[in-house]
Amino acid sequence: MPKVLEMEEPTTGSTDVVRAGHKLRGAMAPVRVAFTWFGTRKSLSAEQKAQAAESFGAEGQFLTAGKKLIDTTHPAFKSVTAVRGRIVCYWKGASLPFPEPGLRLIRQEDIAEFDVQMTSLQAELAEAVANLDQHYAELRNAARDRLGSLFNLSDYPITLEGLFAIGWEFPSVEVPEYLQRLNPQLYEQECRRVANRFDEAVLLAEDAFLGELNRLVSHLTDRLSGGNDGKPKVFRDSAVENLQDFFTRFQQLNIRSNADLDGLVEQARRILTGVEPQQLRDNASRRQQIASQLAGVQASVDGMLVDRPRRTILRPSQRESS
Repeated sequence: MPKVLEMEEPTTGSTDVVRAGHKLRGAMAPVRVAFTWFGTRKSLSAEQKAQAAESFGAEGQFLTAGKKLIDTTHPAFKSVTAVRGRIVCYWKGASLPFPEPGLRLIRQEDIAEFDVQMTSLQAELAEAVANLDQHYAELRNAARDRLGSLFNLSDYPITLEGLFAIGWEFPSVEVPEYLQRLNPQLYEQECRRVANRFDEAVLLAEDAFLGELNRLVSHLTDRLSGGNDGKPKVFRDSAVENLQDFFTRFQQLNIRSNADLDGLVEQARRILTGVEPQQLRDNASRRQQIASQLAGVQASVDGMLVDRPRRTILRPSQRESS
């Protein structure tokens, strides 16, 4: 018997979840992005911890202590971490969550473009690391001065080249066909497990979209509301632009699994169609109108967040009967 996964009562019918999961499985591909990253902190040796503990009258084995190898606030190092941030942002923005660590789902038709963009970001990372390596001796010497007797030259590699890297792959999550020949019962069990994974991915995607819509609408509504002094609050163009970017991404990645969510996103999109940030700054009545309309969307989003179950996972028996 396959393991039964407990579930809460679904807000949508099981058939809808299965249909959406099947569609997701046919249209998407798993993608994994992995980083190799030089560790900038190192634990103190037992002798060093004992020496540090002695000044506090403590025992070294009960003390956790470490040292920072290089200054991570240096502009060259911050440039490297900024590229990593852009890589993660692009990966997550182009994909949907999947209930396996390190995996997300990307549209199969976007794989070629994803590979091109990641290759470009990989080159950008390599360039930033090369620039950091030019400052490496400077950073190491500064660490020597700051760490004093805790400095140990053996903690530092000769070069940072190759110690910051990124890789990506498109692993299969499907059940291997040979398993059907070897053990048909186990093969069927694994098929149900994989199908359930995609059903859960549907719900994870809905949760992610709903959470992002809630955050963006709430932020913009707050910015458009008057302050305590009666004056309008200051807001950046990104408060509007981020929502408009969300509408585009939702249109591209959404699999139409939740009519209520689709309706709320469309309602918010219509409210902001043709709206420019400067227009909201210059026109108080327009600003108030948009704020009032978005407050209505926010109330509906809040209602969905309260009513939505944490997860809806189908039991194998439900899948077979749906």
